[in-house]
Amino acid sequence: MIDKLKEIKKQIIEFEIKTTEDLNKFKSYFLVKKGVINDFWLLIKKDATVDKSVFGKKINEIKNLASEKYQKNIFLLETKSSKKEIDLSLSSHMSSLGGRHPLSKINNKIISIFNKIGFSIVNDREIEDDWHNFTALNLEENHPARDMQDTFFVTKDKNILLRTHTSSVQVRHMTKNKPPIKIISPGRVFRNETVSYRSNCFFHQIEGLYIDENVSFSDLKKTIDYFIKSFFGEKTKTRFRPSFFPFTEPSAEVDVYWGLESESDYKITKGTGWLEIMGCGMVDPNVLENCNIDSKKYSGFAFGMGIERIAMLKYQINDLRLFFDNDLRFLKQFN
Repeated sequence: MIDKLKEIKKQIIEFEIKTTEDLNKFKSYFLVKKGVINDFWLLIKKDATVDKSVFGKKINEIKNLASEKYQKNIFLLETKSSKKEIDLSLSSHMSSLGGRHPLSKINNKIISIFNKIGFSIVNDREIEDDWHNFTALNLEENHPARDMQDTFFVTKDKNILLRTHTSSVQVRHMTKNKPPIKIISPGRVFRNETVSYRSNCFFHQIEGLYIDENVSFSDLKKTIDYFIKSFFGEKTKTRFRPSFFPFTEPSAEVDVYWGLESESDYKITKGTGWLEIMGCGMVDPNVLENCNIDSKKYSGFAFGMGIERIAMLKYQINDLRLFFDNDLRFLKQFN
């Protein structure tokens, strides 16, 4: 009987399995109930002289060997059948891995420029309450300047809303931190505006804030001038125009010269050749006091710009909507 078991073991090892048909033959010969391995159990039952514990162990070893080979070949055949033939007619060029969106590139570059002069990044919530978005910034209830920012309100009492600017981030930071404060707050903002080549119902801002002792308007101008020349080049034409913002006094708007070389230039600059890129000014003392900062000891400046507007200038794009269309023909130009 030992010799017969050795012969079966040799057959199992030498049995070649190249196809599913071979695999089925292997199973029906060795592993089914009426297979050759199970026949040995019948033999040792009939032969009283056989040591069942010894031979039973050897039979189980052979059966396990057959089962392992069967399972292994199931896996190999499945793997082989799942492999597709190589199509030599296909192009050898790899598919594009994509790239950063132009707005992300502009956002990162702006952050990098301000990081170099000590501004740190602060982020916060997009769903805001009235106090942080309006009241703390000198925009009391029924203040006419609130009409300048058509707001998406979340609750009927108009206390919870989608932030209209990232100034709310500055308010939260000022209430939790003592001067000196030197931060930029990039993020998405929302306003109920008509979608056009110049505006959208949501866009991206970066706002800056610097508060310390003896901060002046000349510090603000130097900071903005440094940014514009770092971003657009040393020869970029800029101008400051007096303006009004409830949370800064005095206030100004900053323009960069776009040009008047085409009909679209006249359209986007309204015939002036200048494109406004940001608002800025000295932080109003009331805003400082609202955030528990001593306005007699500290002063500061703030500024805010739209990422889309900066990107339009940088890449000479005359329609803001292109940034949101997800048209690969447009986006691939920036990879």
